Amino acid sequence: MTGSQVGPHHADRVELPGRDGPLAALRRPVPDAPIALLVPGYTGSKEDFTPLLDPIADAGVEPVAIDLPGQYESAGPKELDAYLPAPLGTLVAEIVEKLAADGRPILLLGHSYGGLVARAAVLSGAPVRGLTLLSSGPGELPTGPRRKMLDLAEPVLRDHGVEALANLRRALYENDPVWRKLPVELRTFLDDRFRRSSAECLLGMAVGLRTEPDLADSLARHLETTGTPCLVACGAEDDAWPVAAQRDMADRLDADFATIPGARHSPAVENPAALLGVLLSTWRMWLA
Repeated sequence: MTGSQVGPHHADRVELPGRDGPLAALRRPVPDAPIALLVPGYTGSKEDFTPLLDPIADAGVEPVAIDLPGQYESAGPKELDAYLPAPLGTLVAEIVEKLAADGRPILLLGHSYGGLVARAAVLSGAPVRGLTLLSSGPGELPTGPRRKMLDLAEPVLRDHGVEALANLRRALYENDPVWRKLPVELRTFLDDRFRRSSAECLLGMAVGLRTEPDLADSLARHLETTGTPCLVACGAEDDAWPVAAQRDMADRLDADFATIPGARHSPAVENPAALLGVLLSTWRMWLA
């Protein structure tokens, strides 16, 4: 089963208060239920969780998927340092505290760069019932094609802006058979989303992806001290952080570990059914 960022769902488009303006979110209300706060990765958005929203709600958990500042429909600051994992983590921690104000337990999930942000939120004291790190790693993005793309994109972004980089990306993708097989509606969305991301967001997060230290041991101590359970999950063919590195991180965190078959770096759209099986069974144990 595959999904899509432009697939149908019953969540509401809402806005959450942020330091630099409202944060766009998709939320499907489930009264008096636990809340799952879903944090996207670099160049991502709340729509990356579209295939998960209705099944999570139907399972009795209220999903809230957000754009991080500077992403797609969310306002963001001009300072590049504001997009590093630590400051974004304190922002997410504030969101967690507001969502938890009525006593509902919060499940926090971060995908890719969002995983670095989610762990920063937990390290800053976010009161969560459990932490899920999805296709994320213990520190900076390792050497490989994805990191090389960050290096190549930086001077284009700094000198010419988002529009120029978006045009370059589109020209490259036009020769990619995988891209050309995507539905036109999805290709249009992905292109528009990238163009609407701020240059500061893209540059700042790229710095974070290339400089974030390994904080797995610090996180492990925090999780043990607070009694917070953790799940590390990734696509069986993840091409960002190696699967072996994510498995090792899970061991260091004393966390559950799962691989999602038929998925690479984005299991929520590549195999949402299998990912949901892992998430919902784990979350039920945490909430019991």
